[in-house]
Amino acid sequence: MFRHVVLFTWVEEATDAQKAAVVTELSRLTEIIPEIRAYTLGSDAGVNPGNHEFAVVADFDSVDDYLVYRDHPEHQAVIAEHIKPILASRAAVQFAF
Repeated sequence: MFRHVVLFTWVEEATDAQKAAVVTELSRLTEIIPEIRAYTLGSDAGVNPGNHEFAVVADFDSVDDYLVYRDHPEHQAVIAEHIKPILASRAAVQFAF
């Protein structure tokens, strides 16, 4: 199995509607990209100060399946249209488990 973890912090000007659109658009990717085995996303619980604001954890059978997801036009559209306009910072890691 191969896991992709990405963390986002939004710009201060990001609206609740924009943040909700990120959730909606990312969530629909599981119906479009069959290579996704598990997909969890959510906003930070606010327990610890200084955390990123939003996380995505995606599992795949292989690196190749992850690459299909990474490069998929629908995924790239979500990034371009919904994430990048409100993105302040991003951190990511991929690993086999």
